[in-house]
Amino acid sequence: MSLDLIFIASDADVAQSAERNGVDWVLVDLELLGKEARQGHLDTVISGHTIDDVKSVRSALTTSQLMVRTNPMHDGLAAEVESILEAGVDSLMLPYFKTDREVMDFVRMVDGRAKVCLLLETSQAVSNLEAILAQPGIDRVHIGINDLHLDMGLDFMFQLLSKGVIESLCREIEKTGIPYGFGGIARIGAGDLPAEMILAEHYRLGSSSVILSRAFCDTKVVQDIRDIDRLFGQEVPKVRSLWNELESRSDAFFDENTQAVEAAITKILDGRSRQ
Repeated sequence: MSLDLIFIASDADVAQSAERNGVDWVLVDLELLGKEARQGHLDTVISGHTIDDVKSVRSALTTSQLMVRTNPMHDGLAAEVESILEAGVDSLMLPYFKTDREVMDFVRMVDGRAKVCLLLETSQAVSNLEAILAQPGIDRVHIGINDLHLDMGLDFMFQLLSKGVIESLCREIEKTGIPYGFGGIARIGAGDLPAEMILAEHYRLGSSSVILSRAFCDTKVVQDIRDIDRLFGQEVPKVRSLWNELESRSDAFFDENTQAVEAAITKILDGRSRQ
């Protein structure tokens, strides 16, 4: 089972570094509408990327594929989709959708000119998932745990793992044969919830994609392209190596890891409640 690695970048040099070191998808993030209202109080990234960034990254990539996250459904989305397609992309990601009608309209806008990736991140979309997945033209689903945990009123995004929400969604998507993934990971050995534990859950749940998060490589902190290149060169192989090792792990290993994930999440939440 393979794992696609996705990295969010708007800089051509960073995109090339990611590609050079084995990242499968570079994601340019054009989503702005409603994001500040939902996430402005959190330590999350609101990218502020532009269509010029799409063009720049497109020209920089030769083997990695280019994905662009659009704005959510709104009156101007059809024109936005056209401008993105004109820039030359491999996939468009629709965020914060809620209904099968929105998905159907988005697929029609793309009209087979690029792949369609759905970013599943609202409780209403979760409720409508069967009808959504029945729509033709969906090439990939990514479960966005940041907005989804907020929409569900949870305190920590990885609570979605401990509460079985991610597993339930993965099993439902799995029935359709559509590839899927969820969330992001930090570097191996890092993260509030260790990346290696999350990666084992990806394998157990049949995930085929994950985003390398800001905690994996924060280009606002690591700004020298040589350092970025060195980081990717050191850390991407660790992810690949661990993923390959998981192929030989027993069911008992994955059961124990799931229990460890639940215990770690409980500990994190207890620590936050005492602050």
